[in-house]
Amino acid sequence: MESDSSIEKRSVDETAKPHLATQDVDVAAELTAGKDFVLDPAEAARVRRKIDWHLMPLMCILYMMQFADKTTLGQSAVLGLLTSPKHHLTQSQFNWLGTIFYLFFLGFEWPQNLALQYLPVGKWMSINILIWAIALLCHAAATNFGGFFACRAFLGICEGAITPGFMIVTSMFYTRQEQTQRVGYWFLMNGAAIILLGLVAYGTLHIHSTVLEAWQWLMIITGIITFVVAILFWFFFPDSPANAWFLTPEERVIAIERIKVNQAGVENKHFKVEQFIECLKDPKTWLFFFFSAISNVTNSLSNQRQLIVAGFGFNPLQTTLLGCVDGVVEIIVIFCTVTSATYWKNGRAYSAVLAYCVAILGSILVNTLPSSDRVGLLFSYWISISSIAPFVVMLAWVGSTTAGHTKRLTTNAIVMIGYAVGNAAGPQYWEKKYQPRNHIPWLILSICWAVSALLLLATRFYLAWENARRDREGPDTRFDDVYVTEKLPDGSLVDKKVDKAFLDLTDMQNRDFRYVL
Repeated sequence: MESDSSIEKRSVDETAKPHLATQDVDVAAELTAGKDFVLDPAEAARVRRKIDWHLMPLMCILYMMQFADKTTLGQSAVLGLLTSPKHHLTQSQFNWLGTIFYLFFLGFEWPQNLALQYLPVGKWMSINILIWAIALLCHAAATNFGGFFACRAFLGICEGAITPGFMIVTSMFYTRQEQTQRVGYWFLMNGAAIILLGLVAYGTLHIHSTVLEAWQWLMIITGIITFVVAILFWFFFPDSPANAWFLTPEERVIAIERIKVNQAGVENKHFKVEQFIECLKDPKTWLFFFFSAISNVTNSLSNQRQLIVAGFGFNPLQTTLLGCVDGVVEIIVIFCTVTSATYWKNGRAYSAVLAYCVAILGSILVNTLPSSDRVGLLFSYWISISSIAPFVVMLAWVGSTTAGHTKRLTTNAIVMIGYAVGNAAGPQYWEKKYQPRNHIPWLILSICWAVSALLLLATRFYLAWENARRDREGPDTRFDDVYVTEKLPDGSLVDKKVDKAFLDLTDMQNRDFRYVL
């Protein structure tokens, strides 16, 4: 895109209109440029409901399977993987398999986000889901650490496209007010995945086979379901509101006009170096990065949860069934937290911090209750699960405080790199010498949650300060009268005015952009 200064100079010249090339503006400009469109609230609500019905079921099913698939390893630990005479894995190797997943996720996160910029989002995610389904099925054939290493590596590579892809799609189709709840809807499917995985695992314990063990059946069943989801995604998941198959041409315009209020556009398939550099210089990028890294050091709970509950004194069958309750608790805490963040005015950070306070209380109780009180320990562990909710709030917050397509994708990549760093480090402190009570790991969890809460409050303070500074600057009129030139079928050229929201401006270029708190 042309620099701010060049547009400003051309705007001053009364004989010339400021122009941008079509590749510099948002794809939404092709549908809305030059049109005086008045958005009917009733029509907007109808289109939103139609978008919900076509997007949310697919996104929720996929996110459920994504979480189920990557946590099959933890579930397998109590289904015979670590004790089987045919498969030689030590506790250390098991921990490293959790780390390997995130190391490959980390290594391929930036290439995955570049692919999301240049390629159709829905189709690229479908390809990754298909490869990951095959990798999951291959777990059942692995007999040593090397075989599991390869399978986990491919899972890590492919998962790198899913959460960033979902973040982009959510910001394309929904207003900033709606994004927190929608991110919460698909993220709370992690809880549904835990319930599904627990029930499937319970069923595999009743399969009597001399060829396959219970954990192998778990990998095969979840792999087949994921394979089916990949096919559904290829045919039914849209790439953007500008070409969504389930919307009529008129509804596509309504869908795009609906999100004009975001001041962030839909997408632009051209990589802009200046937006990439701006992202690296933006303080909030690194606040989100460090929050993502530190908060996800504690996400190792997802792989260790079966071993933790077993350490309280429950047998494998009880541990498997109790794991379903983990999922119910996760659904409740995510739903409550994102609902609070949505309807509590400027309360995103406060809602997340409140969830961390509850989690820290659970962690302290796990560390202080006597080993004989296994019911108390179990409930304290369930209380600590509320720590998952703040990350969901942050994911939506990133999308609603970042504008400019290249900058948004770069920010998503940096946040997910932080996610991978934290998750890669997490499994390493769950050493066998700390079992069964794991006092040191639980202390680490408490510290990480406290630091993460402070980072969220610091982010809120910075964004509020930036909003106040922009309020003092007054209105920004530099981009109020910008045009693109379109060639008509008869060969003639016509200038069409482009709304500021669809100029693919970043949140720092557009001084009228205000950060949600």
